[in-house]
Amino acid sequence: MSAVPPSPEPESGRPTRRGTGRRRAAVPALSTGTLDDVGPGSLLVAMPALTDPNFAGGVVYVLDHNDSGTLGVVLGRPSQVEIRDVLPGWCDLAVEPGVFHVGGPCETDTALCLAAWSGATAAADAGLRQVAGDVYLVDLDTDPADLECGTGRGLAGLRVFAGYAGWSPGQLAAEIAEGAWACVPGSPGDVLSDLAGSALWRAVLSRQRGRLAVLSTAPADPSAN
Repeated sequence: MSAVPPSPEPESGRPTRRGTGRRRAAVPALSTGTLDDVGPGSLLVAMPALTDPNFAGGVVYVLDHNDSGTLGVVLGRPSQVEIRDVLPGWCDLAVEPGVFHVGGPCETDTALCLAAWSGATAAADAGLRQVAGDVYLVDLDTDPADLECGTGRGLAGLRVFAGYAGWSPGQLAAEIAEGAWACVPGSPGDVLSDLAGSALWRAVLSRQRGRLAVLSTAPADPSAN
């Protein structure tokens, strides 16, 4: 009896496979934005590859962005320092918890205050300078009585930060190109959110689209995994 010849193989040397009739779903590319998406009121969300302890698992609210660099404050990092112990006149206007939040590694002895002002545009003579939309920088040298809730002037609350985050010209662009940050829209609710740490990080990512939303289920800081 003659031997049965082996089945021919394709030129690649790999055995043929029968088609299943199914197509693998395309995986959308991870879109993290570009430097053009950065501006006052936007958010810089730390990607898992970012391991700098000042920013790992963090969300930065951008205050200013121009040719001179970028300035912002890290959100959701409450400290143990009570506002009433340092700025007693402002403690009653601050949302809970009534403590300083760690705004970043730059000039940590400097206090920055952000307020959410709904409704009518806030007057400049009230010590407010608009950042974006309903978010304003507050001049802490003014009289806090001018901003007291219940006056009908629209103050939703404020938060005080110790220090800030800053990037020199070209520095943030390089970090975004390396995949360290995602640039997404922000809101006044982010500034006054009662969420902190990884909970805020996940909340911001979960409202995005595509793979950014999927990232909300990953560890905010891989070193903590």
